[in-house]
Amino acid sequence: MKKVLFDVAALIARVATGVIFVAHGWNKWRSGIGDTAQGFREMGIPMPELAAGFATVVETVGGILLIVGLLVRPVALLLLINMLGAIVFAHWGKGVLVSEGGWELAGALGALSLLFLTLGGGRIGLDGLFGALFRRRRGRRAAEEDMARGTGASAGGGTASGRLGGPMTPASPTTPEQPNVPRQPSPPRTGARNINDEDMRDIDALVSDDQPEHRKPPNR
Repeated sequence: MKKVLFDVAALIARVATGVIFVAHGWNKWRSGIGDTAQGFREMGIPMPELAAGFATVVETVGGILLIVGLLVRPVALLLLINMLGAIVFAHWGKGVLVSEGGWELAGALGALSLLFLTLGGGRIGLDGLFGALFRRRRGRRAAEEDMARGTGASAGGGTASGRLGGPMTPASPTTPEQPNVPRQPSPPRTGARNINDEDMRDIDALVSDDQPEHRKPPNR
């Protein structure tokens, strides 16, 4: 909330101060640099032609820049120098009131210029707009760099793993190992395969009704 109040107050102060400077600078433009330099010479300002040109350009262009909020701090520094020169060479020793030629107006404009130089012109202006765009672009660039560093670290980790574990080549397919399952005992076989030779002789003797002399019981 405090920032919003400061931005609004800075906007109002900037516009009001800029309008006053533009009015004084435009008045010098209309009078001409020569007439302005002549007035500075009569007030005892050194290098009146250079001072007249500096004051005219700084007050006109600087006032416009204050209104739109562009380059507020550099413009405020130039306007502060201009007002200090006006106070020292034109209004000092004539009192405070502007009606008596005093430094009232120059002092107020200089104080406002000092305030803008110290605190800036707030976020409502071209400086605030460009600053927000720059911060957003810088944050986006920082996020991209962080992402690139993270991707590089992941790639480096994969390379290191490959380096530690040898060349990363696909393993040749191997047949799966069969589980060692104990073999089940086969059931006892029945039928003709279980009959031995002695049993066959007994069967032949029974069929032929010829009993053997020494018959042994079959091995069962």
